[in-house]
Amino acid sequence: MTTMTDFPVRPERTPPHILTLVALVGVSTLSMNVFLPSLPTMAEYFATDYGTMQLSVGLYLGMNAVLQLVVGPLSDRYGRRPVIMGGIALFMLATIGCLMAETIEVFLAFRMGQAAIVTAMVLSRAVVRDLYPQDKAASMLGYVTMGMSVVPMLGPVLGGWLESLFGWQSNFWLLLAAGAAILAWTWHDLGETAPRSGGSFRDQVRDYPELLTSQRFWGYCGASALASGTFFAYLGGSPYVGAVLFGMDPATLGFFFGAPAAGYFLGNFVSGRYSQRLGVDRMILGGSLLQAAGLTVLMVLTLSGFSGPYLFFGFMSFLGLGNGMVIPNATAGMLSVRPHLAGTASGLGGAMMIGGGAALSGFAGKMLEGAATPLPLELLMVVSAYAAVVAIVLTIRRNRQLGA
Repeated sequence: MTTMTDFPVRPERTPPHILTLVALVGVSTLSMNVFLPSLPTMAEYFATDYGTMQLSVGLYLGMNAVLQLVVGPLSDRYGRRPVIMGGIALFMLATIGCLMAETIEVFLAFRMGQAAIVTAMVLSRAVVRDLYPQDKAASMLGYVTMGMSVVPMLGPVLGGWLESLFGWQSNFWLLLAAGAAILAWTWHDLGETAPRSGGSFRDQVRDYPELLTSQRFWGYCGASALASGTFFAYLGGSPYVGAVLFGMDPATLGFFFGAPAAGYFLGNFVSGRYSQRLGVDRMILGGSLLQAAGLTVLMVLTLSGFSGPYLFFGFMSFLGLGNGMVIPNATAGMLSVRPHLAGTASGLGGAMMIGGGAALSGFAGKMLEGAATPLPLELLMVVSAYAAVVAIVLTIRRNRQLGA
């Protein structure tokens, strides 16, 4: 089994197996998308409309963003390991609450609690940055996210299949089992990688201005948030597109829903292979341009009267390809602006990304209500993709000014 020690690391750290980081990020991703093919069925179960049921995505992402503001400084103060394990335990308790919920209000409340699993995703990135310099960290993050990219590919497929056999609750039983497994795995394998800060939590929060006044930090955060914004809009709108516009059943929708993951896997592989050689800025620019170009072609085809599940979901592979190239590199960039604040930077940058994603996800659901084609969703994704291109171009210009 490959470990992080197969590469040069700082000797004072305790590196985990790379599969541990893959699993941590994978469970966090699974909690976001495994039940999405079941949203129409869940709306019927809770006797509510699709827009309200879709809040299970938007509210989850919003709470996810809020928690990241706290998770980063906590991990810099107390270490990555205890914060990750505490987050997993809270996620498991919230999952039990989702299973026991009898009303939509109670379900949504516990669904927000499930966002505690964000500690696994955020701090996995910080662990990598604890161990490696910027370009090498981007390469390693590419391999980590390449390994977990099978989750968005298989998660909705598995979720749709489980629902067809056992009902929508089976998706949350799966999440509970996954949480228990990763908690035990983390306890066994994940050592501490960051030295504890000598200051208080308040001192950690006071470090935020050091990041917020950096134009480079904002640039990398913007590129990451806007590129991933296309995916979050997809999360919020594609269940409607598949189930309502294309008439797909949950199992079929789950299969098609994973289409971006194929491109994401390839993009992560490219990042892992070439980030150290080409540098993060070139990788981010290339990924954002590919994503914008693919989504533009899809929108033009829809405007020309060509639309269908194979066309719509097939072109989502460009969305995944762009994200696979942008996110690992932009993450390494934002964590490298102030390396001694890697946890804080990961939490703050992640909060901006997820917060924007929550807004786009909810906006996508509202835009599509009553729509006869996927065009409103495609337009939203295209705008977000080109905004990511602008963000990284401005960041590259700033890096040249500073000689960075």
